[in-house]
Amino acid sequence: MQRSSDTIYTLQFGLVCLSSFLFSASFNMLIPELPAYLTNMGGAEYKGLIIALFTLTAGISRPFSGKLTDTIGRVPVMAVGSLVCFVCGFLYPLLTTVAGFLFLRLIHGFSTGFKPTATAAYVADLVPVNRWGEAMGVHGVCFSTGLAIGPAIGSTITDYYAINILFYCSSLFALLSIVILANMKETLPDKERFRFSHLKINRKDIIEWRVIPAVVIIFMSYISYGAILTVISDWSKHLGTSNKGLFFMVFTLTSLLIRFVAGKASDRYGRAIILKISLFLLAISLFWIAVADSSFMLMSASALYGVATGMLSPTATAWTVDLSNPLHRGKAMATMYIALEAGIGLGALLAGWLFIDDLAMIPVTFYYCAGITLLALLYLQFIYKPKP
Repeated sequence: MQRSSDTIYTLQFGLVCLSSFLFSASFNMLIPELPAYLTNMGGAEYKGLIIALFTLTAGISRPFSGKLTDTIGRVPVMAVGSLVCFVCGFLYPLLTTVAGFLFLRLIHGFSTGFKPTATAAYVADLVPVNRWGEAMGVHGVCFSTGLAIGPAIGSTITDYYAINILFYCSSLFALLSIVILANMKETLPDKERFRFSHLKINRKDIIEWRVIPAVVIIFMSYISYGAILTVISDWSKHLGTSNKGLFFMVFTLTSLLIRFVAGKASDRYGRAIILKISLFLLAISLFWIAVADSSFMLMSASALYGVATGMLSPTATAWTVDLSNPLHRGKAMATMYIALEAGIGLGALLAGWLFIDDLAMIPVTFYYCAGITLLALLYLQFIYKPKP
């Protein structure tokens, strides 16, 4: 369903943005507290798996969520993602062994494997073609607000209450996200009823080859985010930041400020130039994180990281939509998110492998990430050739 009107600010668009805000806050409020939680259970050496396992199942589920998004509809797939978050929040307090925790991280990953895939396709359905970049930017503001508020809420709850209360609050946010989805209209025409045959995946269901250029950029640029999720809490504490969620809040808030402008700019001036600027700024911010020697310097680097990702995310998402076949939009979004999750997972594994509770290795980790980001910039500048 493609709107003929020029506006993007409709009730349906507002509902999907609110649902995304609650969803992102639900799973991200746990992130700053999970490394210490796992350490207290005796699993400090598995810190890298907190994010890696989550992104593994998110990536594995993408082909399924993409196919289901293009067949049974956007709204049911979004609901499945929020439902997984709701259930996992109640299971964390019950599975209190290292093995049980790591198993839950695997299961929890299905949430981001489903909801963002269907949401991106839903947003693209709702808005005019010439405002995709702006729409992705506005939606990204809502999603990122959840990412920003979540860690701060999580750290505050844990400071005053038992961590089990944090897990239950995560479930509550997910439940509210599901309630909102119940009032949303489906945008997929001629949707099918679910059949188990829809879960049969072949090679052509996995990758939308038209969007590979965007996939390359997304994969390489999100490696740094996996590293940040894994070690930034330890780095923040080392540099004197008492609230481990503050780094996430700062970079997400600056990301919010730039997303409105970046989305519109990419619609007007083209995706490539905005992506090149954002990749350059991203590399600088990662280098800055590596050399930070104070809390203020780290928060300054976090602000620049937010500007870079706030430009990159809506632009890369809109570029993916540009390159995709409208009939396979769900598959295109799934392909994009497979790359995103693979990048985050690889970054988490890299950081966990280098770090292993040795603070001296954290700067080295971010030097590597900065170098990989510069390789993405070189690809876009010298290797990628747009089709006429």
